[in-house]
Formats: sequence, C-alpha cells, structure tokens
Amino acid sequence: MILAIDMGNTNIVIGCIDDEKIYFEERISTDQSKTELEYYVLFKTVMELHEIENTKITGAILSSVVPPLTNVLTAAVKKMIGKKPVLVSAESDIGLNLKMDHPKQVGSDLIVDAVAAVNEYGAPVMVVDIGTATTISVVDREKNYVGGCIMPGIRAASDSLVSKAAQLSKVSLTMPEKSIGTNTADCMRSGIIMGHAAALDGMLLRMEEELGYECKAVATGGLAGVVIPNCRKSMIVDQELLLKGLKIIYDRTGSASDRTYSDN
Repeated sequence: MILAIDMGNTNIVIGCIDDEKIYFEERISTDQSKTELEYYVLFKTVMELHEIENTKITGAILSSVVPPLTNVLTAAVKKMIGKKPVLVSAESDIGLNLKMDHPKQVGSDLIVDAVAAVNEYGAPVMVVDIGTATTISVVDREKNYVGGCIMPGIRAASDSLVSKAAQLSKVSLTMPEKSIGTNTADCMRSGIIMGHAAALDGMLLRMEEELGYECKAVATGGLAGVVIPNCRKSMIVDQELLLKGLKIIYDRTGSASDRTYSDN
C-alpha cells in the first residue's frame, strides 16, 4: 500500500491505494503557513481516522503545483513513514510524450490525470479537471500529451463577479433547474454552472476539430458532478483519477524509498 498525495492551490488530496483498491481519499486545505510538523499531524490524523497504520505504508508519491510547500510535505511524509515520496514531474517515467513547448512547466496534476485517463480509458482522450482552475488536457492517438487549456475556475469566477458587482451576493454552487433564471440567485447559478458547461462544450469541440477526430472525454474535480451533467458532450466522471494516476506513476518510477524526481 502506498500513500498518494496531490497538492493543489486550494486543497491537498491524500489517499492510500494498492493494486487491489483505493482505501480512502480525503481533502485538507492547502496552507502555506503550516509547518512540516503540522502537516505531519494532519496526515497522521487522517490515517488514524481510516485505521491505517504507518507500518502498512511501503512508499509514497507526491505531485505538487505549490513549489514553496513541496519540501515541507516531503519532510512531513518522511517523518511519518520514514521514506521520502517520489516527486512527480515532467522528468518522471509517465508513459506519455509531452509534446509541449516547455515540458517542465506542465503541472504535475495535469500529468497525473492524463496518465490515469489513458490507462483507464485509452487514447485519444481529453481530461477535464474542475478545480481552482478548470483545465483540459489533450492526449492524441499516439499517446502524445499535445497541450490543452486553462480556464478560470468556477469559484474564482463567482467570487470575482460578486466582488465587482455591488448588487450581487454570493450564491451556492448547486445545480440550476433551467438556463433562464427568474431571480438573481438562479440567474447567477445558470450563468456560472451552465455557462461553464457551455464553455467546456465549445472548447472540447474546437479541440476535436484541431485534432481532426473525436476523443473520449473524462472529467474529475470537486465540482465535476455539478457541471458535467449540464454539458452536451458525453463525459465520463472519475473522481479517483488522481489517485489512480499517482499509483501508476509510482509503479513505473520504482519503489526505492529515497528515489525522487524534480525539475532541478
């Protein structure tokens, strides 16, 4: 069993996985003010809640898009299980060709999602991750990671709208009943949720046109369950994509406890 961690700008996803199953997946807030010891306590608490002893963990892997915290979490993991985690980067053995202008700048979370999607659903595939930002990653028929797009995330867009419009108040990001709202709150939900879904449909269609063929689409992320049902493009929702991808990359890069990969 390995400990798999993905550190995003808003949340840190932590879970335990082996060849048979995913034992748990939890989210904790990303906080750059927290120390190695504080993250160690958080991780240990999560493990205890799921009744998993540290001795059962044979290794760990970490993907991070928050460089200032990467060493902090690495140290916290080592303190907990006695081993450094494998660090995911463009230099890791991922089984995909990164056909990007600057491969080292590709977010490790995008790499992990793409690896899992290809492994689970085959190529070509487009991966939609609805998080702090909404990203689309494209893998072509030859398993080349050829690029994608980054869109403002739903919460960020909603917060920006409320902060800049005096008469608009924050609304819950729940499923709108229809696109034509009849009150301010419903109009905002329609614009935020259905508008985001329409933007995804448009971008996915344009990407398929550029590739010259249709692709499967796989969606993940905290708000995928709200947005994707409003999309016209058929999509598979897989909320375990990150942990699956981390396990695949861990297996490919080897289980040596002190083996790490970084952009340096």
